[in-house]
Amino acid sequence: MTEKRVVITGLGALTPIGNDVPSFWDSLLAGKSGAGPITHFDATKFKTQIACELKNFDVTDHLERREARRIDPFCHYALIVADQAVRDAGIDFASDNNRVDRARSGVIWATGLGGIQTLEDQIEGYISSGGVPRFSPFYIPRLLGDSSSGLIAMRYGIHGINFNTTSACASANAALISARDSILLDKVDMVIVGGSEASITPSIVGGFNSLKALSTRNEDPQHASRPFDAARDGFVIGEGAGALIVEEYGHARRRSAPIYAELVGGGMSADAYHATSSHPEGLGAFLSMEAALRDARMRAQEIDYVNAHATATAAGDISELLALSRLLGEHLPAVNISSTKSMTGHLLGAAGAIESVACVLA
Repeated sequence: MTEKRVVITGLGALTPIGNDVPSFWDSLLAGKSGAGPITHFDATKFKTQIACELKNFDVTDHLERREARRIDPFCHYALIVADQAVRDAGIDFASDNNRVDRARSGVIWATGLGGIQTLEDQIEGYISSGGVPRFSPFYIPRLLGDSSSGLIAMRYGIHGINFNTTSACASANAALISARDSILLDKVDMVIVGGSEASITPSIVGGFNSLKALSTRNEDPQHASRPFDAARDGFVIGEGAGALIVEEYGHARRRSAPIYAELVGGGMSADAYHATSSHPEGLGAFLSMEAALRDARMRAQEIDYVNAHATATAAGDISELLALSRLLGEHLPAVNISSTKSMTGHLLGAAGAIESVACVLA
C-alpha cells in the first residue's frame, strides 16, 4: 500500500494588511503594519485604543446583504477566504465534470472566540430594553463557533467531516493538523481548513487589558507590535481569516491542481503550567515542535524558517526562543525566525491559518 502524502493546493487571506493573498504577501514583503486607532467602537476610555482592523472592507462586496445580516462577522470572514481558497485550488463544485467527491470532502474551521460580537450586541440589547427578552432568532446560530464550518459546507454542499477547533491561539494549527490526519487516515480526500476571528470588541479589548496582555503604545500604533524587541509591551489584537485547501497528493494530481507545498508533519502538546502564561522554559512549544519533526521524519538541521508565535509579550517571546534554542541547538543561528504578528497583529484563533499561508508563500 502506497503511503499517503498531503499537499496544499489553495490559499485564501483576509487580513489587516491585505484583503486577498497577493496583497497580503506584498504587504508582508514591504514590512507594512496594519495597526491604527480602533474604529469599531469608542475606545477612548480603554487603556488600549489601537488594533489591527481590516481596511477598505465592505462585507456586501462579497455576500448578499440578507445573508450577511444573519451571520456574525467571524463567519463573514470564513466564507470569504474559503471562497478565495476554493477558486485558487481550481475547484468548481457546481460543475458536472468536477473531480471532487463531496462525500469525501470536509471542512475543519477554527476560531477562538466565535460570535463574540453577536453575544455583546444581544446582551446590550437585553439590558437597554429594561430586561425584555427580545433576542434574535439568529442569536444562537450566530454565536456558535462551528457555525463557520457548517456555513462553508452548506455553501458548497460538502458532506464529509465537519467540525470546529478551539484551542486559543493554536486553534487554526489544530485544524490544519486535524485535516492532515483525516486525509492520512483515509477519511477524506480534501479539506477546506482555516480560521477566522472578529474579536475587536469592548469586552475582549477590556478583558485583555485586565490581563495586561495588550500593547498600550497608543501614540505610535505602527510600531506597537514589536515581537522580540526589548521594549515590547504586549500584543496588538487583529481580525481576519486565512484558509488553505489541504488535499491528498494523488487526488490533487488527478485533477491537475496547483501544488504550493507538502504538509509533512504536525505536533501538539500542552504546557500544563498556567491558564494564561506559557511555560517559562517553553516546554510545551518544544514538545510540539519535536513531535512535528518526528512526524515528518526530519532532523532539526533541515529547518530553514520558523514563523514564531511571538506575540510581543514579555514572558512569551522569551519562552519560545528558549524552546527553539533547545530544539535547534547549534543550528539556531542558521535559521530564519520572524513573527508576522509585527504586521498583522494577533488574530487569536485565526493566527495559525494566516501564518500558515505566510509560511507556504515563504
